[in-house]
Amino acid sequence: MDNLGDIRLFVEAAGLGSLSAAGRKLALTPAAASARLAKLEEGLKTRLFERTTRQLRLTEEGRLYLEHCRLALQSLDDAHAALQSGGNIVRGKLRISAPSDLGRNLLSTWLDEFNAEYPDVSIALMLSDGLSNMLQDDIDLVIRFGVPPDSSLVARKLAGNQRVLCASPDFVARHGTPAEPRELAKFRCIVHGTVPGAIYEWRFRRGTDEQTYVVPADTARETNDGAVARAWALRGQGITMKSLWDIAADVQAGRLAILLPDWRCPDAPLHALYHRNRYLTPRLRALLDFLSARFAQMEAELHFPKE
Repeated sequence: MDNLGDIRLFVEAAGLGSLSAAGRKLALTPAAASARLAKLEEGLKTRLFERTTRQLRLTEEGRLYLEHCRLALQSLDDAHAALQSGGNIVRGKLRISAPSDLGRNLLSTWLDEFNAEYPDVSIALMLSDGLSNMLQDDIDLVIRFGVPPDSSLVARKLAGNQRVLCASPDFVARHGTPAEPRELAKFRCIVHGTVPGAIYEWRFRRGTDEQTYVVPADTARETNDGAVARAWALRGQGITMKSLWDIAADVQAGRLAILLPDWRCPDAPLHALYHRNRYLTPRLRALLDFLSARFAQMEAELHFPKE
């Protein structure tokens, strides 16, 4: 703990990309900031930065050390806040990673409502269909469909998730609809995902009947962004498979039509993922409870095809 100030300086310098800027933020002169960083590197017996006159760049050792320093400082700050507030005041920064469509269509608005209830919480929302590295990206909460095989994370189910085939009414008017999954071979399809290969396989079940359709890779429209896949479907470019959470408003407004409603696609329930070994802050606990309540309310209000 005797070099805690030096560690804070290192973390600030890494975030700002400038040792002098970090020094100013911590009320240190450039000479004092340089001396403290040198002392930290000397104690660690490694260089944390490659320094030139124009830039500050982390070494590989510096990147590794930064991940752990950020977690340690966050835990100390959270512990201090918990003691000062009796553990009940909801405040501080929340960094959230969510799928692109879900983030734009639901979460961005819901987070406004959360902030209205908890105005002392600052929100950072990062949209990506890939799974974030929570340590490296300094993420507090990841929201994803399905559960990744990572034992270091706690997975809390937020909602069920039906995936359906959909297309625009214009596309249906021009091309018709398939009567069963195998007839999808007659239609242009849009695929999206972050795992090459797996995105082309669509599986369906109706009672005891099961069918699998593999979208031809050479003819499919493909993207790793769910929002792009949805936009293409809305513009009549083909049939795609989407979560009902992503297209609920489009279905209700008549912008998209659900195809093959009697056929069930494998579910991938929506989960909130957070660090197993990290202090569950009041702000994160409040957000988890808020999201669980909102998803439960919306599930009760919406009427979609049932199994």
